[in-house]
Amino acid sequence: METGGIGYLLLVPNPFRLERYINTDVTIFTELIVREDAHTLYGFTGESEKSMFKSLLKVTGIGPKSALAILAAATPNEIISAIEREDNAFMQKFPGIGKKTASQIILDLKGKLKPDELSAPAETAPAANPSYVEEALMALEALGYSKRELTRIEKKLTKEEITSVDEAVKLGLKLLLN
Repeated sequence: METGGIGYLLLVPNPFRLERYINTDVTIFTELIVREDAHTLYGFTGESEKSMFKSLLKVTGIGPKSALAILAAATPNEIISAIEREDNAFMQKFPGIGKKTASQIILDLKGKLKPDELSAPAETAPAANPSYVEEALMALEALGYSKRELTRIEKKLTKEEITSVDEAVKLGLKLLLN
């Protein structure tokens, strides 16, 4: 991201959601996390995504990397719905989230989050593009999956009818977790 002639590195849940905004002015909601060894800037497409990130960070056992992985694979409304339904299986599908952490998320956040129906405008489905799988694999690699794991799911992804990078990432996460 560049602003006022200064460039910033932003960590985002899914960088391909922002691809359409390259070379245009756009509002990015940011969160700066300061640790003794680093100052890290996180970016979000909307206030609800940022708010969900901050809520997830309050849960014991969830750090920024896990929170980003969760937001890369689900919308804030999907996450809130799963928490309210106490859907452990849904929460466990995210990388690094086991049974205990899923239960902790539900315990800590149930009843504290409100869905925001206006949080993300519905996107029109883009034309089929063979680079969706390639971009999704790069996003999954950025989330920490190994080349070996990604090679294992690549053929399965290319056989599916995929209409967006987000869809390819979600399907890739499902395949990796099975």
